[in-house]
Amino acid sequence: MPGLYFEEFEPGAVIEHATRRTVTEADNVLFSTLTLNLAPLHLDAEYSKNSIYGQRLVNSLFILGLVSGITVPDTTQGTTLGNLGFGEIKFPKPVFHGDTIHVRTEIVSKRESKSRDDSGIVQFRHYGINQRDEVVCTADRAGLMLKRSAVEPAAS
Repeated sequence: MPGLYFEEFEPGAVIEHATRRTVTEADNVLFSTLTLNLAPLHLDAEYSKNSIYGQRLVNSLFILGLVSGITVPDTTQGTTLGNLGFGEIKFPKPVFHGDTIHVRTEIVSKRESKSRDDSGIVQFRHYGINQRDEVVCTADRAGLMLKRSAVEPAAS
């Protein structure tokens, strides 16, 4: 199981995720239409030529999902009890078809759960970064993380 247990997270640690993903037109069109976000800025190439960007933008919620998803194997796969929510989310730069996104995660803080003895809460800050090293997404997230001691038998 590649995810980390609560005890393994250290505030201040930074994880550079190896997985990268080039965003395609198909990703953007499919996600936008599946979620009924029919904004022409995502779907209409002719309309978008006259926008401030001169081309279609990739749906920001797709980018948030991609950034979050890329982090899973290195952080929470098999060791999370649940995503508790997102705090501040920003999209400081646009994402266009053909951009390649990689992700950096900073461990902001952690604390013991007040209601569960098998877990603790970890605060993550995820950075989505394009091939030009521009930050295109930042997301603060809280995860309820399983403690290793909850799955390993106590030594006798």
